[in-house]
Amino acid sequence: MFTHLKNIDTAFKHIRQFSIWLTVANLLSILFFIYKSGLAGAEARNRVYILHNGRLLEAGASERRANLPVELRDHIKNFHEAFFDLSPDDKAIQSNVSRSLYLADESAKRQYDNLRESGYYNNLISANISQELTVDSIRLEGNDWPFTFACYATEKLVRSSGTAYRRLVTRGQVRNISIQTDNNPHGFLIQNWEILSNRDTTLQSH
Repeated sequence: MFTHLKNIDTAFKHIRQFSIWLTVANLLSILFFIYKSGLAGAEARNRVYILHNGRLLEAGASERRANLPVELRDHIKNFHEAFFDLSPDDKAIQSNVSRSLYLADESAKRQYDNLRESGYYNNLISANISQELTVDSIRLEGNDWPFTFACYATEKLVRSSGTAYRRLVTRGQVRNISIQTDNNPHGFLIQNWEILSNRDTTLQSH
């Protein structure tokens, strides 16, 4: 009888040990699946999908800091193109300048007011001149906000008598406003912006 009880006790010990190992194995499996799910979620968050010509394309996302110089230059370029790409039409000028003012502070508004008061836009309209700007280079300085920049660009002014080219140099700073909108997709704002030089370089007669 004692042998029988001893066998039962041994069996219970084996069952208990098996149950403990099974519980530990289940717990490790659950932790493993939680870990793998976290990795899969992080990988999914780092995927960007772009709709191009009706097709869904996958692009890789990276830390914004790595792309910061590219984004800053694009913001500065977009601002200058909107501010200086002008047609001999008052509504078109207002539309472009208004779009540019979403990307800068009151320093850009002051430059616009100065050009308007000097008759710059009226001269474009009366002489039927279209103006197109090409950004040649943008130099960035600094390691933190606000970043200082210098923009070098070429203006092409087309009139009936010929085409004139101007060399444009501007300077300013860019700060982060951390709010991205349709009007300001990068969430940056240009400040302390000034035009250092805007002078004719060549003239081509038609």
